[in-house]
Amino acid sequence: MAAAVTIAAPALPSRHSSSCSLPPLTHRSLSFVAFTSPTITKLSSHRSPRRFPSAPSTSAFSIKAAAAAADKKRVLVVNANSGGHAVIGFYFAQQLLSSGHEVTVLTVGDESSDKMKKPPFTRFSELVSAGGKTVWGNPAQVGDIVGTAKFDVVLDNNGKDLDTVKPVADWAKSAGVEQFLYISSAGIYKPLDEIPHVEGDLVKDDASHVSVEKYMAGLSFSSWAVFRPQYMIGSGNNKDCEEWFFDRIVRDRPVPIPGSGMQLTNISHVRDLSSMLSLAVENSAAANGKIFNCVSDRAVTFDGLAKLCARAAGRELKIIHYDPKAVGIDAKKAFPFRNMHFYAEPRAAKEILGWTGTTNLPEDLKERFDEYVKISRDKKPMQFDIDDKILESLKVAVTV
Repeated sequence: MAAAVTIAAPALPSRHSSSCSLPPLTHRSLSFVAFTSPTITKLSSHRSPRRFPSAPSTSAFSIKAAAAAADKKRVLVVNANSGGHAVIGFYFAQQLLSSGHEVTVLTVGDESSDKMKKPPFTRFSELVSAGGKTVWGNPAQVGDIVGTAKFDVVLDNNGKDLDTVKPVADWAKSAGVEQFLYISSAGIYKPLDEIPHVEGDLVKDDASHVSVEKYMAGLSFSSWAVFRPQYMIGSGNNKDCEEWFFDRIVRDRPVPIPGSGMQLTNISHVRDLSSMLSLAVENSAAANGKIFNCVSDRAVTFDGLAKLCARAAGRELKIIHYDPKAVGIDAKKAFPFRNMHFYAEPRAAKEILGWTGTTNLPEDLKERFDEYVKISRDKKPMQFDIDDKILESLKVAVTV
């Protein structure tokens, strides 16, 4: 029998700031402040009846300029052309550019492809306006694409297996790149009795990301690090997460959730993922050889996420729980999340990089719903064939 829960959407609480807080000062920035704060002056060898503050010498300006230049990096982002990870590269590039770094984004494929007509690629002009560069092509030919350009840091936000990442990593090593960062996946962790997953937990040996992580470790970069994200939200994400719930809620359809709905998962705003990556660039020595769970620091249940989406939309919610096996449905096709507890904790980022999360689902989902309506997805014709099969097997009527 289906378990139905009807929940009225209460009034939204007053909005409080959800802006991304500035990352904490790093040891790099602290040393920069300490180094450049004193004013170096040239003292006269004779006494003057009146003393005026002398201007900084040319050497002082040179020292400051050299210190500022040393703090800026030349970064290449190899970015996927689809999927949930593509938006990470966009936010990462934005954040680096705002901090004064030089950024080039190499996106897989052709600039004229249909994939580039979707976000975040439709917003790449923002990167160019901020001083960044965007290029397209096959990452296996990265050396030919970037030519003589030099880079201090490379982020591979594309490859899921060694065949794809190896050409990029090998080129980076031969080109003298100091730091190599790789976007892996928290999905490689083996299911455990204890949650959340923390860095160091057992991983699936046959997972393709694992072979990439092992290969990176053997290349002896001056600094390398691995980031394992889970599910994410944020403007420009072209893989459904919260949208799956909005699609049903705004059409007054039941939301079918497998199991009890109490399964824990992790939903992060992509700005938190990019801030973690940026801290690794700023603290390359501390990040060296480390694995970071690239996630927010709070879990949410499936039912809880549905409720938050309904509140963001200001609509009522009807949840239907079901057993996928009993209704003959593959939960992977029927639901956007793994039908299990799947929750990692960003312990290493907090302890090593001083990272703090800013994800605030009630506020972030309200912003996401505003954008959902702005693009008129709430009015887009949709089919819910799998949902209908589930509801029919449970004898739940749907009013169209």
